[in-house]
Amino acid sequence: MAPKNQRTLDGRVFASKKEMNRYAELKMLERANAIHLLTLQPRYKLHAGIVYVADFSYWQNGVQVVEDVKGVRVATYLLKLRLFKADYPDLTHLET
Repeated sequence: MAPKNQRTLDGRVFASKKEMNRYAELKMLERANAIHLLTLQPRYKLHAGIVYVADFSYWQNGVQVVEDVKGVRVATYLLKLRLFKADYPDLTHLET
């Protein structure tokens, strides 16, 4: 019998256990009304048609937070992050 996917929660498969665990934490925060409008895999259009897909976005204390769960910061991610910050200076980016 095959083992259960250790990266699945609520029928969603996550890129890592770390990302799945962060999702569980964010869901608890949302249930406690500490954050609002939790969104998974939000997409942001960047320069020259590039698209940045974050892991989560949510509102906390009147501020929109865009969050990525990272183990390794690869060059493509760093480029997109730099462009994201330039294009969306009013959004708060958090890396966990």
